[in-house]
Amino acid sequence: MALTSAAAGAYAATQNLLSSGGAARTAAVSSGEGAGASGFGALLEQAIGGVSSAGRAAEAQAVAAASGKADLVSVVTAVAESETALQTLVAVRDRVISAYEEIMRMQI
Repeated sequence: MALTSAAAGAYAATQNLLSSGGAARTAAVSSGEGAGASGFGALLEQAIGGVSSAGRAAEAQAVAAASGKADLVSVVTAVAESETALQTLVAVRDRVISAYEEIMRMQI
């Protein structure tokens, strides 16, 4: 049962990241900064999309297992992939925040 709650938590966190990222992207596009988005922001958006798709796949496997159409091994594998992707995304986020804070501490 803890595995299901972990997957649900990972999926909810991914949805929160996507919704906050979508608002920031909308603000950037409306202010004219969205032109030529092939840099770091696009890379982050792609990574968040990957985490979201892994969460959806884990959820689909869990639903299929609940209805008797999937085996437990595939459910555990999908949930583990989703959890790993989310942990990687959180680690990258922490490093970006750390780098930002270090830049802000630099003297001009």
